[in-house]
Amino acid sequence: MNKQKLLLWIICGLFSVDIKSQQSFENGVDSTIHLNEVMVNAYQINTLQHQIPGSISVLSGEEIQKADGNNFANTLHSMPGIYMHSGTYATSRIVIRGVGSRTPYNTNRIKSYLNDIPISSSDGISSPEDIDLTGIGRIEVIKGPASALYGSGLGGNIHLFTPVSTHQRVDALLQFESFNTLKVAAAGNYHQENFTLFGNLAHLESDGFRENNQYKRSSLLSSGMWRQPNFSLEYTLLLMDIYAQIPSSIGKTLYETNPKAAAESWKAVNGFKEYQRAIAGVTLANRFAEQWNNRLTLFGRWTDSYELRPFNNLDDGTLGGGIRNKLTFHASHWDALLGVEWITDYYRWQLDLDGELINKNSERRDDINLSGMIYWRPSPLWNISLGGAVNKIHYELTDQFSDNGDQSGKRNFPSIFSPRMGINYAPSSRFALYFSIGKGFSMPSPEETLMPEGDINEALKPEQGIQYETGIRWNLFGNATHLEASIYLIDLNNLLVTKRLTEDIFTGINAGKTRHAGVELLLKQRIFQLPSFPGKLQLNANYTFSHNQFIDFTDDGQTYDGNILPGIPSHIAQADFRWEPVAPLNLDAQFQYVGSQYIDDANSLENDAYFLTNLRTSYHIKTNRMGDFKLFAGINNVADIHYSPMLTVNAVAFGDAEPRYYYPGMPRHYFAGISWHF
Repeated sequence: MNKQKLLLWIICGLFSVDIKSQQSFENGVDSTIHLNEVMVNAYQINTLQHQIPGSISVLSGEEIQKADGNNFANTLHSMPGIYMHSGTYATSRIVIRGVGSRTPYNTNRIKSYLNDIPISSSDGISSPEDIDLTGIGRIEVIKGPASALYGSGLGGNIHLFTPVSTHQRVDALLQFESFNTLKVAAAGNYHQENFTLFGNLAHLESDGFRENNQYKRSSLLSSGMWRQPNFSLEYTLLLMDIYAQIPSSIGKTLYETNPKAAAESWKAVNGFKEYQRAIAGVTLANRFAEQWNNRLTLFGRWTDSYELRPFNNLDDGTLGGGIRNKLTFHASHWDALLGVEWITDYYRWQLDLDGELINKNSERRDDINLSGMIYWRPSPLWNISLGGAVNKIHYELTDQFSDNGDQSGKRNFPSIFSPRMGINYAPSSRFALYFSIGKGFSMPSPEETLMPEGDINEALKPEQGIQYETGIRWNLFGNATHLEASIYLIDLNNLLVTKRLTEDIFTGINAGKTRHAGVELLLKQRIFQLPSFPGKLQLNANYTFSHNQFIDFTDDGQTYDGNILPGIPSHIAQADFRWEPVAPLNLDAQFQYVGSQYIDDANSLENDAYFLTNLRTSYHIKTNRMGDFKLFAGINNVADIHYSPMLTVNAVAFGDAEPRYYYPGMPRHYFAGISWHF
């Protein structure tokens, strides 16, 4: 990125600017004290987390920011049931409850939102990790099928929210890290009477530890709200400019002997991907009667992308938008809501090889979801939900390259009904028990519906599944302990698998039946809290056990019934300790264990388990006139463990080369910086 473009980004962002949203610790309030009072809205209605009839995981701004701030995977791993493959800053894949592991290089089967605006593309691809964490004030995750609430997305939903504050503040951040990594950010919050404005400007660049691994990202995120007695007007704006070289995955020999190496084919052409992205939305929330509220959102999005690859080059872009509307009725014992979401995208793409056009197409994608939900509270102890949604998706392909024949076509998927029922029983503010059952689905992407010859595969079916879950939320010992536990079972039919046929040709197939079962545990523990040394010590820990199995799957004449799905560790555990021995000093230690996982459907290859340790310390300096400063430094992968945090499952060998299964993890690396708050 040239200096003029960077300067333009800075000028655009200076008008707005809260980086951390961590008032709880700054005000001396421990985050475990009021866990039963956390408000959430991912279930389409604002209510206490303690009363939600289903599982939901929530991260506060303070929890999001306590690592190095650049690793979205460590942030998500603070919640049970979630595993994020992380190959590079620009290559990742999020798996929730074993769903989503089959997409090669990105996140699918999971729907993402920013301030209630869909940021997943109409073909189901999500990249919430592209959004800089300094601009995020809260994350809510629904795990498992939630199609009755949000349509297509068997894995669940990720909801990102910008910080909300009634205080005026300005923040700045400067951070240095190994491998010539630099991060600068500025943020601020303006509040006056009925008007609130937030903005965040961030720039991250790194050479990476591997060959052909340079990364640059500049982003502007802003949101605001204007309140009136009976209505409010909100907006959200996200702009991103990203350049990422692609080292790609490597074979076993290189992985063991030279993990810094890039794949030879990608290194030879200096492969990269660059893209610009814009998302904007305006929401009118209006109360037109005492018990009636309506929330209407209009949004648009634009992407322009170019990828230089060893086999051909992809030039593509998307222009789209949509409408979301939610009508709610609130009474003393029940709430009802009706929702509609319509998303339309125009996607154009073309391929060239050595400057010669070899394919050119455009696609029209339409997705409409109609939903309804009732929450009934027969007594203060019970919250019962019942609802469902109807979804309809249409794809249309227009072939604009006549040399290989006209492969234009349409695919109208049948309407799918997804019901859901949930019950929450909370006999006190300290204990809650819930149960839910829900059906969900994921549509194949337009690319998955294309056969190798380019024709549309009319036989490919949506994957559908039913989830059963039960769990508890428990506050103990004067709210010093918060415990969550859940058990789930998901039965999937027609699991969608992206199958690689050649180096540049993928297609989708249905993988029969699979079963996903697991146990999730979360513990937030205030170990001690004293006014003087040894001060405060807090533990946030989680553990996930999952068993993901093929029940009925045959591919190319080989039967995989009973095998374990690859790319999903059976055991994941993470423990985060925060110790504040004296008021200005914080010491953070993070311990993460990821169990072994199979690499192929045959279960003939296995990736080793690994254990990582990350350390961070910060020192807070308060001044009367110049604001507050925080100095921080840390070490990630303290023991310099050799590991692979991302796998390309079922990788295919081309020629005499090895299958490229492995993305090497970063070795020991260091970071340090300073943040300023005024």
